[in-house]
Order: sequence, then C-alpha cells, then structure tokens
Amino acid sequence: MLEIKKYAAIDIGSNAIRLLIANVIVEKDKEPQFRKSSLVRVPIRLGADTFVSGEITPENTQRMIEAMEAFKLIMKINNVEKYKACATSAVREAENGKEIVKVIFEKTGVEIEIIGGKKEAAIISSTDLNELIQSDSSYLYVDVGGGSTEFTIFSRGKIINSKSFKMGTVRLINNSKAENKIIFKEVQKWVEANTKDLKKLSLIGSGGNINKLFKMSGRTLGKPISYIYLNAQYQFLKNMSFDDRISELSLNPDRADVIIPATKIYLSAMKWSGARKIYVPKIGLADGIIKSLYRNKL
Repeated sequence: MLEIKKYAAIDIGSNAIRLLIANVIVEKDKEPQFRKSSLVRVPIRLGADTFVSGEITPENTQRMIEAMEAFKLIMKINNVEKYKACATSAVREAENGKEIVKVIFEKTGVEIEIIGGKKEAAIISSTDLNELIQSDSSYLYVDVGGGSTEFTIFSRGKIINSKSFKMGTVRLINNSKAENKIIFKEVQKWVEANTKDLKKLSLIGSGGNINKLFKMSGRTLGKPISYIYLNAQYQFLKNMSFDDRISELSLNPDRADVIIPATKIYLSAMKWSGARKIYVPKIGLADGIIKSLYRNKL
C-alpha cells in the first residue's frame, strides 16, 4: 500500500529565503521517494545587512516576518504535516539574530533553528548522493551559499573530512579585495592538504548558482561540466555588465551579481583539488532538511 506524506523545509540563507515542499512516497519494502512539489524563493539578502553592519535591519526583519506568514499559508494549503526552518550564516552572525528569531516566533509561530556550519554541512551531506558517488572514486562536495561555503570530502563512499568557511557570495561582494585574498588562501591550504593524496577526484557542486550554470550549459542531468567549460563561462559572465546579465541571460537581479564570485569559488576548488569535472545533482540544504525530517534526525 502506498502512503504519501508532505514535508516542507524553510532555508533562511544569506542571499535568499526558500520554502521547499516535497512529497515523500512510502511503499512497503521499497526505499522512500522524495519528489519536489513546490519551491518558493524570496530574494531577501540578509547577508548584505550582516556582513556590512553586523546586524539585520528592521526593514528586512519585517520582510522575514511577512515571508514566514506567507510560507505558513502555503504550507497549510498544501496540507504539509511536518516542517523545519533553519537559518544559516547571515542570521547566525548577526548581533540581533537570536532576537529576530524570537520575534518571528512570537509574530508567526514559525520556530527557526540557527544552525552552525558543521551541522549545515551534515544536513546537506545527508542527501542521497549514493547514486552519484562511486566506491572507487573521490569527491570534493562544494556547497556555495551567500555567507559560507561548505566543503565535504568523500573517498571510497565515506566522508573523510568536512569544513565550513566564511567564503559566501554575498560576503565576497561586500568584503575588501584584501579580505577575500586572505580567505581564498585559507581555503586553498585546506583543500590542497586534504585532497593531495586522492586520485580520480571530481567535484560535486550544489547551490543556486551552480544549478543555474548547469541549466545554462544545456547538459542532461547526471552529465558533468568540465573545468574548461566552466572557466569559459566565468570569463564570459565577467565581461558582461550587470544589466546585460539580466536582459540577455534572463538572470534575476539577485543572481546576476553573485553568480560571478560563486563561479570563481567552484573553479578555484577544482584547481586546488585537481578536479577536471563537476557534477551538479540539484540538491541542497532544503533537500537535506526534508530527508532528515523523514528520518527523524531533526
């Protein structure tokens, strides 16, 4: 007998806030199937507040409250039976982050958990990568967000090491060149030290920007993007104006600027690790939250 459950995940990131609703299809003696039903993305760039002034503005706090009220209605209409809301680096690092989470709960009833970089990486890693990861190969999993980037190394089907760095797209845009140079050197050192003995290494990329780059490539799902192609795209995007990226490539305004530093992060990770290709399985924090909810791990 078939049983269908509806779960939802709210991902409060540094560049945007997302609501993902998924159908979990449960059948006896079979692995559960997770099918995305609806995705709502609201471009509230919290990182532009936190990484510049150190706290989230009253204007964006009000937008967050309104977003949570809207998400509650959408979940109600969709008969969502269970959900979880997680906030990452922008709220985590904001001086008034805990206070805002408390206000949102009082106003909307939506309880938000502020999660650390390690937990974020663990939730993302809980997504089903088994179909992609081969037992005789090694992978560097790179999840680029607005405030941080999570790196996880897989070898022989197991997690070898993972680390979260304050190297997100919104943060890089707002940092000085000197600050960005320091963080890139720090990440380079970690990646090189942890991948130097691994052979046949490939990248696995997640995040809105790499998903967009993959879509623009026209490749079929499951096929990787090469370093050469990604580098060519990077040069192409860099040479376009912000306005042209919106008008000619149909990028949203809150994507048209961050896609440049995001591409640089993926390219750098490939260069440092020696990877020549990157797989894009379209998974992220929200997917991990839903799978963790189903397995009662959150």
